Amino acid sequence: PFLGAAEPLPKAYDFTVEGATYEWWESSGLFEPKGDAGHPRGAYTCPMPPPNVTGRLHLGHAMFVALQDVLARFHRARGRPTLWLPGTDHAGIATQLLVERALAAEGGPGREELGRDKFLERVWAWKEENGGAICSQMRRLGASADWTREKFTLDADMCDAVTEAFVLLHERGLVYRGSRMVNWSPNLGTAVSDLEVEFVEREGLLYYFKYGVEGSDDFLPVATSRPETILGDTAVCVNPADDRYSKFVGKRCVVPMSGGRSIPILADDYVDIEFGTGALKVTPGLVQDV
Repeated sequence: PFLGAAEPLPKAYDFTVEGATYEWWESSGLFEPKGDAGHPRGAYTCPMPPPNVTGRLHLGHAMFVALQDVLARFHRARGRPTLWLPGTDHAGIATQLLVERALAAEGGPGREELGRDKFLERVWAWKEENGGAICSQMRRLGASADWTREKFTLDADMCDAVTEAFVLLHERGLVYRGSRMVNWSPNLGTAVSDLEVEFVEREGLLYYFKYGVEGSDDFLPVATSRPETILGDTAVCVNPADDRYSKFVGKRCVVPMSGGRSIPILADDYVDIEFGTGALKVTPGLVQDV
């Protein structure tokens, strides 16, 4: 027996005791913000990073639940009124994808045939039916969040708060509309974040072109993996430390297949001397770096 216990410790931990214990904690209101209202350090509030309503538990969730649960229980034990505010994110693109798959499996009309209002009804129905899994899993982790205050990012008050925040940021000039490279999904008909994209590295080809230097027989050899963008070139850059091309800096060169259009030759240490020919063509709007 362990430390004189009446019975020996079981060889495996019995997880079945956790469910009933957690239900008692929650039903007893132990996770609600109680404690000393006059605590010298005031109340402690910790909003939960809302997991996707369509999601299932992964290691990232387990990590933040463990860290925030420790903080909430620590401050609660010190007598501070403590609120760990839980919630879920609407995950619009992921939810749309799952609902569209369900519609396709049923063999009925798709999103465009249904129309906006009918499709939204299906999305809300799907959310009500399938949206609670992630919160149930966090409960199984023992998360001591106040579930009576659970929020959803499309709740009316949350939408009002987001609208107010963005309007305020816009009025202060801190958020604005601009031209940006985006990841476009032809199937969903919308832009998606980098987090939603699976990047694949593939061996590509370099195509070599001669950019003739104006007023001489010299040329700049330029290697590119995107020859279709040549007609959009606005400059050629070389590294100022590259002795091969330093004599061309400040001059102009002719864009191939452009009918004689010339562009400036610039110096910038961004250029990798060892890659390709060491001369980089500049095409604005092609990549985020230029």
